[in-house]
Amino acid sequence: MDMTNQEYEKYVNQKAKPSPIAKNMAWAFCVGGAICTVGQALLNLYIQAGFTKDAAGTATSVTLILAAAVCTGLGFFDNIAKHAGAGTLVPITGFANAMVSPAMEFKSEGMITGTAVKLFTVAGPVLVYGISASVIYGIILSLFQMA
Repeated sequence: MDMTNQEYEKYVNQKAKPSPIAKNMAWAFCVGGAICTVGQALLNLYIQAGFTKDAAGTATSVTLILAAAVCTGLGFFDNIAKHAGAGTLVPITGFANAMVSPAMEFKSEGMITGTAVKLFTVAGPVLVYGISASVIYGIILSLFQMA
């Protein structure tokens, strides 16, 4: 059966169910807000425990990343993300999930060639471009300060 691209697109559009945009946005807002509320509660808890504001912020980030990684490993995060969509992507927990998911998927290939390699599938480009951009910005800033 030969179909043109336009015919195939029309066929797919006929079969696809419309997405409930309002419901999806509400879930994303509520779940993302809940994650941020938990983060704020953790920050307040760490400050009350005697941490400085900077140390409390670091501890909060580490706690949220650890929780997201553990939830991803146990399979809970995918169930939450299925309903919440972008609500789980935007906070720091989404980055943790994006790092752990490929590592979990390829763990059968071994510790080094599977898990370790795939762990940096997402983080690698982020780190390379982030570090490169910071070096370039630093050089530009230094040149402007010299002038």
